[in-house]
Amino acid sequence: MAERQSSFDYEDLLACARGELFGPGNAQLPLPPMLMFDRIPLLEPSGGEQGRGRIVAELDVKPDLWFFACHFQGDPVMPGCLGLDALWQMLGFFLGCTGARQGAALGVGEVKFSGMVVPTVKKIEYVVELQRVIRRKFTLGTGDGWLKADGETIYTAKDLRVGLFQADETAAASA
Repeated sequence: MAERQSSFDYEDLLACARGELFGPGNAQLPLPPMLMFDRIPLLEPSGGEQGRGRIVAELDVKPDLWFFACHFQGDPVMPGCLGLDALWQMLGFFLGCTGARQGAALGVGEVKFSGMVVPTVKKIEYVVELQRVIRRKFTLGTGDGWLKADGETIYTAKDLRVGLFQADETAAASA
């Protein structure tokens, strides 16, 4: 990933979701409202503890975010699965920057929640550090990630796994 862009604004993320950032058939992010971050201020191809890559994304939390209205009435909280999905989205985006194709979340080894994202939180920071990238018939990326709410780590995820495939390989990998 030599000399690649190291930060991405919201318009870049939307271009990725529309299939324009990496080109047709390549990795895409989901469109809003499932896009779980507003920007990627840092993408380091050789960053992180292992030197295999690091990506940081941020979400400005607003009390009117779609999930607060339905989860739960009178006691709003961001579903933990959405924070986990954001970490998978980021890992797939990182792999997409390397030219890998369309991807899918394949699993996670361990997830721990020690807090909640509520409407009074101002900013979420997500971090994923790559542990391994395997490039064979398809690309498999693994990493560890965490979510910080206003600077406090409240979710950790170990051994996140995302695979990037050619369109005809996706069915075979999930079978």
